[in-house]
Order: sequence, then C-alpha cells, then structure tokens
Amino acid sequence: MDDLLYAPMPVIDEHFMRLALAEARQAFAAGEAPVGAVVVLDGEVIAAAHNRRETDADPTAHAELLAIRAAANRLGRWRLAGCTLYVTLEPCLMCAGLLQQSRLSRVVFGADDPKAGALGSLYEIHLDGRLNHSFAVSSGILAGECSELLRDFFDSLRNPKNGEAGDA
Repeated sequence: MDDLLYAPMPVIDEHFMRLALAEARQAFAAGEAPVGAVVVLDGEVIAAAHNRRETDADPTAHAELLAIRAAANRLGRWRLAGCTLYVTLEPCLMCAGLLQQSRLSRVVFGADDPKAGALGSLYEIHLDGRLNHSFAVSSGILAGECSELLRDFFDSLRNPKNGEAGDA
C-alpha cells in the first residue's frame, strides 16, 4: 500500500480545489447543496461539475458522478488512471464506489463528511483490499472554506431571508 501514500502537493492541490469551490458556488447559487468537483489529468482540468440533484430531480446527480462522467466522455474511456478528482466534500459511499470503479489514481477533498463520508469518516473504500483497485486520498485541502460554504448554504435554508439559497 506504499503506492497509496502520495505526498500532498499544497500549491497545486489548493489551485484545483479553488476551481472545485467555484463549481460549489455555482451549485449554491442554483439552490443546490454546494459541492463542486474537477477532474485533472496531467495538470489540465478535463471536467468540472457541481451538484444538480434538485435541478435534475436525480438522486445520483452528485458533483463527483457528473465530473467523472464528463471526464470519461472527454477521454473516450471509462478507466481514468492518471486522473485526480478534486471535490469540496468527502465523497459518499455511492461516489466512493464510482471512484473505485473508474480507476482514478487520486482523490483530494476539502471538508470531512462525518455523516456520510466514505474515504475516511465512516468507510475507507480506497483502502479496502478486497476490491480490485485502490487509490490515494488527500484530505483537508481548503477544508475551512469548503465547510464554511456548506454551513452558509444550510443556514440559508433554515433562515431564507438571511441567505441566498431561498426556499431550495
């Protein structure tokens, strides 16, 4: 498992996490839970997405899933070896399964998700030796900004007149 111990790349990771945060802000503006994701290959963003569950009335329309789908379409392949996913919130069990199945090399996330996180909080899908693929995980990149955006969104739902998300 030594190959799973990738050293964080603070400057690069922060740059791409800021792009994921920009996606998350678009979700917030659309009344969606503010989670954003970008897929990077060889230092280039090849896909970006944000949550669209409410917009699409689709329980699977998580930022990670949409970004992975777009990356696979752009590359013309389902195996995303060599790619890194940056996402503002720790992926859930559904998304972690997708990350394992898509053969990503690395996942970088911002905020932990103690209620649903599957890359360290509740589960460690990326380290499960029973599965046929493992991937590296770096966490806590711009965690404060990622958490604050989520907190602001959910506060705005509880107090619509004070927030931007309204009655979403």
